[in-house]
Amino acid sequence: MYAPHTERDVEQMLETIGAASLDELLRVPDDVALKAKLDVVPALPEYQIQRRFEQLARKNEGIDYRSFLGGGAYRHYAPPAIAALAMRGEFLTAYTPYQAEVSQGYLQAIYEWQTYISLLTGMDLSNASVYDGATALAEAAIMAFGATGRHKILVSRAVHPNYRGVLRTYCEGLDVAVDEIPLADGITDYDALARALEAEEYAAVALQSPNFFGNVEVPPAPAREAIERSGAIPVAVVAEALSLAALAPPSSWGAQIVAGEAQSFGVAQAYGGPYAGFIASTSEHVRRIPGRLVGKTLDNAGRVAYVLTLQAREQHIRRERATSNICTNQAHCALIATIYLALMGESGLRDAAALNLARSRELASAVANIPGARLKHSAPFFNEFVVDVGRPAAQVLAALQERKILGGIDLGRFYPDLSECVLMTATELTTTGDVAALAAALEEVLRAPARR
Repeated sequence: MYAPHTERDVEQMLETIGAASLDELLRVPDDVALKAKLDVVPALPEYQIQRRFEQLARKNEGIDYRSFLGGGAYRHYAPPAIAALAMRGEFLTAYTPYQAEVSQGYLQAIYEWQTYISLLTGMDLSNASVYDGATALAEAAIMAFGATGRHKILVSRAVHPNYRGVLRTYCEGLDVAVDEIPLADGITDYDALARALEAEEYAAVALQSPNFFGNVEVPPAPAREAIERSGAIPVAVVAEALSLAALAPPSSWGAQIVAGEAQSFGVAQAYGGPYAGFIASTSEHVRRIPGRLVGKTLDNAGRVAYVLTLQAREQHIRRERATSNICTNQAHCALIATIYLALMGESGLRDAAALNLARSRELASAVANIPGARLKHSAPFFNEFVVDVGRPAAQVLAALQERKILGGIDLGRFYPDLSECVLMTATELTTTGDVAALAAALEEVLRAPARR
């Protein structure tokens, strides 16, 4: 129920904070207020506005560039049918489907999303999505410290740097410490992990596969035993969800919680968002999973019905026992991902994953044969990998960009010791022509004298 403030309510609030009126409360101080008029075009007829936006759109030259960017945001093919289905009026809302119980259609979509994520991760259950992959990891950490009562989280430095940043932000407010495990040849240093776990003080251990460098990580048996012995909850992080169609699910190595990002499933990159995070877990954590769960049952006439089964929100249970606010999800992005998975099917998804494997290997072979460049790591990878270019990566990437090639990510932004390394990505949309163009341009750039 929405109950607006009465005039008396407003008067009491203003009196409490010492403001004479709402206008005075909202007045921008003169020393920071904008004095000049905003430089905006005057009101225009609709056809002129459309023309203006078309002119602005033509300034975007990105379509002319060959891209090898990845690092948590991936360029994949999305069947056109997704837009036709996801943009149906009954699915569109300016707000999260807050009252999903009024729509059997939306409840079914959420149920199918949960089912797909559970199948892909090998977990018993999944929730109705969260904001993005980074917040999914933070929510998984909250689940773990709630389950164990411990206030320390151990996370591999091979987990996406932005994910670790969001995790630290969440944990700082919860008085939870975040410790990081070092790297060894592009994967987690599992000996260091085992030593850190000897103190038996961590609520969770977070590992990513494929990790931020694209390398596939499966914790070896001694590491898995050390995690179990310490009492920490193993958390798997998945930033490239399409990899789940080609690799063994996180459940195969004992993960109890999986935190991931589903952008690869038909969600446009859109300059960084909105995306669709997911959390899946074993059944023992069902009451700690954030948001809500949709279940399938029969109504009193024996017909299939979908219902909100669990929603541990603060308005339904005691505030101190509530999980995250259910509005912090991206339900429409999760719907897009659900439609993508339904359209692709098991075989289509496997084909797409296989193409990613093939294209990335074609790219890696081409780059590895260029004088001055070499693959940095020896671990198996999915669709991205690290290339040591032997000089500042930022300079190399700038030179490639002058040739209309976005060659990858400068890893020095996140790892100072990798300032001469580039993270390159190939997907099913990468063509042999793209690979040849990058290889030729990179060879030309590396042949030139290094800039000082």
